[in-house]
Amino acid sequence: MLMKTMKVLIVDDSPQMREMMRQYLPDAADDIRECSDGVNALSAYTDFHPDFVLMDWQMKQMDGLTATREILRVFPEAYILLVTQFDDAELRAIAFESGVRGFVGKDDLISLRSILQMA
Repeated sequence: MLMKTMKVLIVDDSPQMREMMRQYLPDAADDIRECSDGVNALSAYTDFHPDFVLMDWQMKQMDGLTATREILRVFPEAYILLVTQFDDAELRAIAFESGVRGFVGKDDLISLRSILQMA
């Protein structure tokens, strides 16, 4: 039985955090691309059509929620998880209103594997 491959786009301004996220992805995630700011997220999504996007919140040029709204405006089926070090009820509410499908704390990256496998 062939296991379906998984395409993942990681959007985070920290090269170290992008590398760390890679370490927690399921084995099926064998096609991974990265960009370092929300301003590049829509073009990266358009070129790559990933199964999942792991989106940071705070980035220099364009924050992750703005980038999420941009992607979803063009690709309403996009599956975007907000991955951030900030965790409060207000941010969660705004994130889900923006269209993210899930919320992962950077201190809980181990949960990425199970979330992506179940989605």
